[in-house]
Amino acid sequence: MKVAFYTLGCKVNQYETQAIREQFVHRGDLAVEPQDEPDVLILNSCTVTAESDRKTRQMLRHYRLLWPNAVLVLTGCMPQAFPDVADRLLEADIVLGNTAPSQIPAFVERFLQTGERQVSISPHQRKESYNTPLVSDFAERTRAYLKIEDGCERYCSYCIIPTARGPVRSKSLEDIQSEAALLAQKGFCEIVLVGINLSAYGSDNGLTLADAVDAVADIDGISRIRLGSLEPDHMTDAMLSRLKNQPKFCPQFHLSLQSGCSATLKRMNRHYDSAFYRDLIDRIRNIFKDVAITTDVMVGFAGETDQEFAENLAFVKDIGFAKTHVFAYSRRAGTVADRLDRQVTAAVKKERSRQMIAATLASEYAFLDAQIGKEMPVLFETNENGVYSGYTPNYSRVLLADAEPLHGRTVTVRLTGRQDDCLTAERV
Repeated sequence: MKVAFYTLGCKVNQYETQAIREQFVHRGDLAVEPQDEPDVLILNSCTVTAESDRKTRQMLRHYRLLWPNAVLVLTGCMPQAFPDVADRLLEADIVLGNTAPSQIPAFVERFLQTGERQVSISPHQRKESYNTPLVSDFAERTRAYLKIEDGCERYCSYCIIPTARGPVRSKSLEDIQSEAALLAQKGFCEIVLVGINLSAYGSDNGLTLADAVDAVADIDGISRIRLGSLEPDHMTDAMLSRLKNQPKFCPQFHLSLQSGCSATLKRMNRHYDSAFYRDLIDRIRNIFKDVAITTDVMVGFAGETDQEFAENLAFVKDIGFAKTHVFAYSRRAGTVADRLDRQVTAAVKKERSRQMIAATLASEYAFLDAQIGKEMPVLFETNENGVYSGYTPNYSRVLLADAEPLHGRTVTVRLTGRQDDCLTAERV
């Protein structure tokens, strides 16, 4: 049986798609691309924004028209958060949430036997355990995601994810090491730890994120460890000190800001203000050499005045992020922010996005320019016409023309210039 996969959303969703893929492959099924006329197509959905839901509906319609005889499975966050809406998406033969990914092959078998549409979405439970299957391979040959945490209990006023993902659950250190060892055996030398609320890892079992980093670092063959998105108020001095003392840790922190205006942060129900965030950045930059600070920034949140946006923009300019994901606030049914007064118009959101993107792009280029002349190790990943592309420890992309095969190798280079959002280099 040929099984294809289409993933919407974050790195955690990409990881979970790989886990589902391996469930089918272990049964003897053949994993194929969505264009290869599959017998079964799994659509792993995202629901972080209304646009994510629109894309889910669009892709369901697309694949139902493209492969009318295929079994279409809708799973992931969208049906988990909005089961009634997902049930009405009749293009899907099977509709599942995200609570039992290992059971998807069994649902497919049942549908093939009975031909009856199946909808099974179990709500998350307070004391449920971490249950995502381990992954032994990944699409990229030099970097692999390793999911170590699921769930979120922060309840930001704009976010539906606590409903879609349930409470915090952490993978055991033993399973983390077992999975890292499997990935190392497949040739991966760089691991990216990911989770829904990654910095909450261990809050349910007495561990911390630094424990997970050290567990991966103990595996021979793993030379680099990165972290996914982090919540600022979880990054304590003790954790930063442990990360600093771990030689395999890469100095890149993606610290979700959302807004540089404290009044906006309070309405968002974020757990810090702009002064706390600024102090954290100063501490990190004092601890880690050549560190990259990246972030997410929202514009047009409910009630955001011109003055609040000005504070947001000024704060982001002043911090000088290495890279910033800018996005406009999207209303989500079922959240507190959806019911707030003074919603910002689409036209205002568009203009604020334009201004914020221009400012953050200037900061990104300034960060890259400041690295020119330095020597750094680069792990090379891809080759296009003799030009290799790879990343420094702080995740700056580097281009190097070289006749030798460099895929999967770490080479020390001197950074010589910048081409848009990439650095050029020469061998040392």
